[in-house]
Amino acid sequence: MLVAIETVPLQTFDGPFADELFFAGRVIFGLVLAFTGLNHFLDLENMAGYAEFKGVPAPKLSVVASGVVLIAGGLGVALGVFPALAAAALAGFLLVTTPMMHDFWAAPEEERQTEMTHFLKNVGLFAASIALLAVSALEWPYALGLTVF
Repeated sequence: MLVAIETVPLQTFDGPFADELFFAGRVIFGLVLAFTGLNHFLDLENMAGYAEFKGVPAPKLSVVASGVVLIAGGLGVALGVFPALAAAALAGFLLVTTPMMHDFWAAPEEERQTEMTHFLKNVGLFAASIALLAVSALEWPYALGLTVF
């Protein structure tokens, strides 16, 4: 007998407190990333220096651009504004920057654990971003409701 895996399309957020839990999770997630983006501007020189050390091209411009992506994407997720674009922007940012900035495999021994922790944290954030992207076509509870799709 063959085992069949079937999927049921997600229709709504209909479990107990599902709307409120989804809202709280996306607000926390989005605001944490938006705050991280704000730090790109508040500590621009140090972050650009670190980006340069990591070999990022045009480090100052890259830090500014990534700060804009984090703020816009984070606020988009938190507010439910263009959720597909916001989640995709965050996922793209994390996919590109995580291996570049937290290359624990190339770090000196004394920095390896810290870089691995940051790498794995970003992998988790990437996973959350693609999960939000997967449900971005649904109507998000407590969202402003501006959407592309």
